Amino acid sequence: MNLSFDVIVIGGGHAGCEAATAAARLGARTALMTQSAASIGVMSCNPAIGGLGKGHLVREIDALDGLMGRMADEAGIQFRMLNRSKGAAVRGPRAQADRKLYRQAMQAELRDYPNLTIVEAEALELLVEGGCLTGVVSTAGRFMTGSVVITTGTFLRGMIHIGEQRIEAGRFGDAPSNNLSASLLKHGFFLGRLKTGTPARLDGRTINWGVLDEQQPDSDPEPFSYLSSGIKQRQVSCFITRTTLAGHKIIEANLHRAAIHSGAITGRGPRYCPSIEDKIARFADRESHQVFLEPEGLDDPTIYPNGISSSLPTEVQEAFIRTMPGLENVEIFRTGYAIEYDFLDPRGLKASLETKHVPGLFLAGQINGSTGYEEAGAQGLVAGLNAARRAGGKDPITFGRDNSYIGVMIDDLVTRGVSEPYRMFTSRAEYRLSLRADNADQRLTPVGIEIGCVSFIRQSQFERKMARIEAARARLRDIAMTPKEAGDAGFVVNRDGVRRSAYELLAYPDINFARMAEAYPELGDIDRKTADQVEIEAKYAVYLERQGAEISAARRDEALAIPPDFDFIKVEGLSNEIKARLSAVQPETLGQASRIEGVTPVSMTLLAVTLRRHQKSVRAGIV
Repeated sequence: MNLSFDVIVIGGGHAGCEAATAAARLGARTALMTQSAASIGVMSCNPAIGGLGKGHLVREIDALDGLMGRMADEAGIQFRMLNRSKGAAVRGPRAQADRKLYRQAMQAELRDYPNLTIVEAEALELLVEGGCLTGVVSTAGRFMTGSVVITTGTFLRGMIHIGEQRIEAGRFGDAPSNNLSASLLKHGFFLGRLKTGTPARLDGRTINWGVLDEQQPDSDPEPFSYLSSGIKQRQVSCFITRTTLAGHKIIEANLHRAAIHSGAITGRGPRYCPSIEDKIARFADRESHQVFLEPEGLDDPTIYPNGISSSLPTEVQEAFIRTMPGLENVEIFRTGYAIEYDFLDPRGLKASLETKHVPGLFLAGQINGSTGYEEAGAQGLVAGLNAARRAGGKDPITFGRDNSYIGVMIDDLVTRGVSEPYRMFTSRAEYRLSLRADNADQRLTPVGIEIGCVSFIRQSQFERKMARIEAARARLRDIAMTPKEAGDAGFVVNRDGVRRSAYELLAYPDINFARMAEAYPELGDIDRKTADQVEIEAKYAVYLERQGAEISAARRDEALAIPPDFDFIKVEGLSNEIKARLSAVQPETLGQASRIEGVTPVSMTLLAVTLRRHQKSVRAGIV
């Protein structure tokens, strides 16, 4: 086996798969190192992809030729567009996946991936010489490289908690990675602890489905990937039950036995995905909580009860689960559990996801304090691209808050850090009108083409799509009408005497493309996807024009770079507290500095003046 690679990715989860293939697409000789090749692509928790904010990330991964969207399309058994009745900016594609089919699709994709070698081994130690990364020691030997991406998920000193029981594990049935944690500590990294959890798995054959509310899939399932022509798997329903007061009383009587309440767990859990015991403790006035019963596969009776993750003892979980409608006689395949694991403060990362402490070392996924498949996959893609670019002697590629949810997430992590597992929401993006799920390829595929990480097939399809959109826009703009002519065509518009194009009229809330095509049959040959895209653009056009000015102003701040060795202590007029906050994060731009918690507008003015004075001194050769 080759013992030297351009890039080594440690971990075969969602972040690892995206990191390894992204690096390989840039031509880097890449190794994906995992304890078990059979566990590559495993969906450790909920077998679902996407959602609000998360679906945007999946579309962005796909726009850069990542895998997650295509694999979800291969394995998806219930597609739903969340917030369908709301504006396009906050709609979120989501799919329930067949756990086995997703894993098989991912493994098949990686098996023959160009420039990628799968190494079945446990990473034991990082080799660092002269402050720079040089390789990895594993159970399969010593591998040399200058770029490593760690994507270990919950495996770093992972500890499962079920009531009073403690099990060392990276996830159920898999050994933790204790040696790698020790190596990170040895090389000067500080490790914190976070926790997450998963619910029990139920036998669907023992559920009384007839008393439950059904949640049907969309009749016209919309794929994640821009390359997918359609969904081939049979679509199935999910069902909804609720917790009961009887179940709440069982939980309340046993809260002292839950690891998160007994003090056995020190790490913070995700606030937006709390355990059932957390819900009962925090919302004591609630009589019930909704629980979604989601199938894990077409030929698998296992049901995932979304909403009741728990670290309570097995017998307590069994008792409260059987108080819910439809689950009175349910059999439980596996008990739910909480898992605690190591993470590194993401403020120690550059926007490229390279650590500031050890050049050549990149981190992605839960090791950075995030939670979720989609967040992990997006970070993995960025880390993999930059590990490969570093190996090739190129500058890193970074993403901004103005062009992607990927940029929003990474900026949040590296600027603000985390006090709990980070999860993506549309509300985190200040420019969400332009960062829509429907236009992720228009925003990011040109970036992928420029850096060489997208296939010829994707590039060709994207260029054909853009040609169709531009042609449709032009045809709509060629049709112009006065308010009277618009009224005669059945459109209610302002009676101000102004001629408007059909494209401008689409901005009116009561005018859509279908009505426009009825009035002008020559538009009828424009395909539905192109028509939908143009209509969305037209309705947001006025708002996007205003937002464009905001983005331009923000970019001026982002463009003012802060030198890596800049000494914030010497900036006159800053309080000691703000100097300390800036010094701790070491922001790379003025824009990033402005988003650090506690940093004031006045302090930004002082910092900007100092930076511009510093730049002039550098140009004059004084510094």
